[in-house]
Amino acid sequence: MKRSTSHRLLDHGRTFAAGCVVLLLLVAGAWASWGTAQHVVLSKGREHGTMSVTGCGDDMCTGSFAPDERSERRAGVTIERSVAVRKGDRFPVVVKPGTGEVVRTGVPGFLHAWVPLGGALVLSALVLAGGMRLTRTAWGAGVAGAALLAATFFAL
Repeated sequence: MKRSTSHRLLDHGRTFAAGCVVLLLLVAGAWASWGTAQHVVLSKGREHGTMSVTGCGDDMCTGSFAPDERSERRAGVTIERSVAVRKGDRFPVVVKPGTGEVVRTGVPGFLHAWVPLGGALVLSALVLAGGMRLTRTAWGAGVAGAALLAATFFAL
């Protein structure tokens, strides 16, 4: 049976709309991740050290900063509160330029910075499978996002 032109146009419109949603999800995930990841990925020339968490509020945790040999001493630094930051923890950090805020470095910090992209990959997999009928691509995106989220969970 031959499909009508309007039916084919509707299929192409659905595929285009789903593609726009996938693109929006991935760009938003990368954008949200890059705000933190840039300090971890491009850390050369920035202040490095170790943070010892002394207390946590609702949104931020504070602590002391032990600089490496090329960084300056600071009275105290803050880090965004997450499940990976608890009172008494010590971990390597890099200071955001011009602030007293730090970002966790190393493999755990790198993975934690990219969590929003991992979530976006999992969500886009659903749209790829349902809206665009690209099941292999959807499985690839979903597995990649789930692997990133699982690796972050185990690294922290």
